[in-house]
Amino acid sequence: MLRELARKIDAFQERLGQGVSWLMFGMVVVVFSDVIFRYLFNRSWVFIQELEWHLFGVVYLLAAGYTMLYNEHVRVDIVYAKLPSRKKAWIDFVLLFVFFFPSCLLIVYTTWPFFRDSFRVNEGSPDPGGIPARWALKSIIIIGFLLLILQGISQAIKNFYWAMGWEEREQRVQEIH
Repeated sequence: MLRELARKIDAFQERLGQGVSWLMFGMVVVVFSDVIFRYLFNRSWVFIQELEWHLFGVVYLLAAGYTMLYNEHVRVDIVYAKLPSRKKAWIDFVLLFVFFFPSCLLIVYTTWPFFRDSFRVNEGSPDPGGIPARWALKSIIIIGFLLLILQGISQAIKNFYWAMGWEEREQRVQEIH
């Protein structure tokens, strides 16, 4: 049952990651357009400049779980790289609960008032012509970290299965059938 939950989380993150890749394409188009207008036509808009960094933030936050799914996040693995896979799984499993989940939950907890206050006053850009509803961007911080926690749950399940040796048996059973 837990392994199926991990598979569903992974499939969801995969679909979300593919969708976020289109946001990245959109960001490239916006930046390219801004550069063309700025240097060829000597025109620039605050809205477009803000949209660039808003899109970057959205892509970064929403793709964090997808990045974790593929183990592409930054890590310093001087000792870790030399360990057997089962020990790596135990280390990952324990450290998810010691550092990862508490850190993510702390960020969600401390970001909530930041978002709530922004929503209450319908905060927008302080610059004329900027993007309204800045609270929507601030909500992405919470959503991004909740998605990261969700992927952390999947990683914890997979690491526990691997550490216990159950994953190997499951793979062998699937190969036989």
